Amino acid sequence: MGGVGASADAADTALPEIYGPPAFEPGTKVRARKAIRNDGTYPGSSMGTIILEPGAVGYVTGVGEFLQRFYIYRVDFVEAGRIIGMRRDEIEAVDGNAVATDHGRAR
Repeated sequence: MGGVGASADAADTALPEIYGPPAFEPGTKVRARKAIRNDGTYPGSSMGTIILEPGAVGYVTGVGEFLQRFYIYRVDFVEAGRIIGMRRDEIEAVDGNAVATDHGRAR
């Protein structure tokens, strides 16, 4: 099988991210990998507005779950003056201080 439907089916059968350990723990220093736009959940800013520039550095202050599938990392971007919920692919560890595993696979 091929095509778009096959890709969607594979994504639907993938194990939820939360079945493994979080990639980042509270206290981890992280950097935004890309510009972050308001998806409508950040107050005081219009939807679609860039609320964080790539390269902004912050600290993970908490780890939550979204849709019982994904980890959301609460990150305090001190210099930007914003606390933003970030997905794993939106941030990277600074100074090599991430948790050593990524769902059982070496990072």
